[in-house]
Amino acid sequence: QVQVAESGGGSVQAGGSLRLSCAASGSFFSVDAMAWHRQVPGRQREMVTTTISNGETEYADSVKGRFSVSWDSAKNTAYLQMTRLKPEDTAVYYCLTIYRTTPSGRRYDMWGQGTQVTVSS
Repeated sequence: QVQVAESGGGSVQAGGSLRLSCAASGSFFSVDAMAWHRQVPGRQREMVTTTISNGETEYADSVKGRFSVSWDSAKNTAYLQMTRLKPEDTAVYYCLTIYRTTPSGRRYDMWGQGTQVTVSS
């Protein structure tokens, strides 16, 4: 069974940096897409960045130029590097992994449990 776990959240001052990790474990054939979303209490979930199987990556306008993503295939871990953080980046960040367990089988999606990022003024 595939599981996803985020880590790396914490509290920083505005202008600082954090790197979030999203580790996938279990049995899967391939990861077809990966995304980071964030949630602020009382507000709708926001897509931060999405990467599809051809490597194309999309970023929300609010984070362009400040956030970047990478993938370590040896560790089955995705990273979200966040720089020049702003108070409005404060949220719980969730990792979404879309994967297959067979070469031509159905796709599955799995969310992590989230990690808190707090940016102070």
